[in-house]
Amino acid sequence: MTKTNLTAHLKAVLLLIAFSIAGTTISTAQTIARQDNEIKKMVDEISAQNLKALVEKMVSFETRHTLSTTTDKKRGIGAAREWVKSEFEKYAQASNGRMTVEMDKFVVKADGRRVPNDTEMANVIATLKGSDPNDDRVIIVGAHLDSRATDVMDAKSKAPGANDDASGVALVMEMARVMASRNFPATLKFVAFQGEEQGLYGSSHLAKRAKEEGWNLIAMQNNDILGNSFSSEMGIHDNSRVRIFSEATPSVEDERAARMRRTLGSENDGDSRQLARYMKMVGEKYVDQIEVVLGYRADRFLRGGDHTPFNQQGFAAVRMSEMNEDFDHQHQNVRKENGVQYGDLVEYMDFNYLRKNAGLNLASMASLAMAPYAPEKVGVVTSGLTNKTELKWETPAKGKKPAGYVVLMRETSAPTWERSFAVDGTTVTLPYSKDNYYFAVQSVDADGNASLPVLPTPVR
Repeated sequence: MTKTNLTAHLKAVLLLIAFSIAGTTISTAQTIARQDNEIKKMVDEISAQNLKALVEKMVSFETRHTLSTTTDKKRGIGAAREWVKSEFEKYAQASNGRMTVEMDKFVVKADGRRVPNDTEMANVIATLKGSDPNDDRVIIVGAHLDSRATDVMDAKSKAPGANDDASGVALVMEMARVMASRNFPATLKFVAFQGEEQGLYGSSHLAKRAKEEGWNLIAMQNNDILGNSFSSEMGIHDNSRVRIFSEATPSVEDERAARMRRTLGSENDGDSRQLARYMKMVGEKYVDQIEVVLGYRADRFLRGGDHTPFNQQGFAAVRMSEMNEDFDHQHQNVRKENGVQYGDLVEYMDFNYLRKNAGLNLASMASLAMAPYAPEKVGVVTSGLTNKTELKWETPAKGKKPAGYVVLMRETSAPTWERSFAVDGTTVTLPYSKDNYYFAVQSVDADGNASLPVLPTPVR
């Protein structure tokens, strides 16, 4: 495809209306509606029946408590880990050798809290190696395999953990099944964590490993409690909304970054917050009848999840969770009281809702993995007083060359991006004041797959 045709194709993909500003051809629109056909096919292959079967199998282990047996072949966390590993290995057969599976074992020392004795734990990881040897980007989608009853130290009672968090693990596994036969330039990791309920041990182990081994981890999507569409107490039935939580500013920002954040007023624009916005934009494009509600806090009130250790290591990581939780069927012993059934059981789940949430995760992961690297040295020119905004950036040094770029814009009071501009080159001057708007730049391929947005910093 010639450069001219590629530019024309990009504009058609973005469904934008072209006009010219300051000698640079740009296009503008409120949303990017065109879908990548291959991503749409993958989303459509996700099966509610498969998700249900996976959850039912995990429930059949009776308990998956982190401190439960590892020697029983049919019960406990050990049997559950081995089963997840064997399923990943089945999916890997469709990958032509690109998907490998590991049981990443580690020992947690007694902590005097929720781990009374030194305990061997393990994360089950399926890695789909990227097809581009020059692309070192890594994307993780994960969920925790362990379950619990009312007492977090009760390793013997029945703890089915259907929704918390067999729903998340089933989502991860179904994504691995669908994506194993496809090629992505970036490397994808599908993870079932252990030890979440006892203190985020599995995710802490992998986040530290990613940091120590120098992974170019650009996104971590954590999925925890995603298969219920009913709100206890309130009686609300809602399978059309899902929450994504993200930290506003990086947990590990240095003083220089903090000063720049305060100067620019970008407290709402950390890497994780950008990832959450990205998942909303992409997910809603590919999945019908779902709205992503952005929770502008790191997690639910006074609670946490497996994305937290990744944030603490400086990575962009978010948590997806159902819109309304059912606390009669979460962290409860299986029992019946006054005619009310308690316990995290399969019959209280909504698998069509879980299917939509899996599709949202897949679309985001696939689009990001197919997209070019993000633009580099993104800047806003501040050499003169003007009511226009001049942006400039450099083509990413790695990976495939972008077909073009998208500039995002929103008012300073707006929670999400409101407008977008398709740009051919690496500079643009817009008739909007940087005093009144925030901007960001994405690299885009010919099918409309975009990188994570990069906020500009001042340049002269």
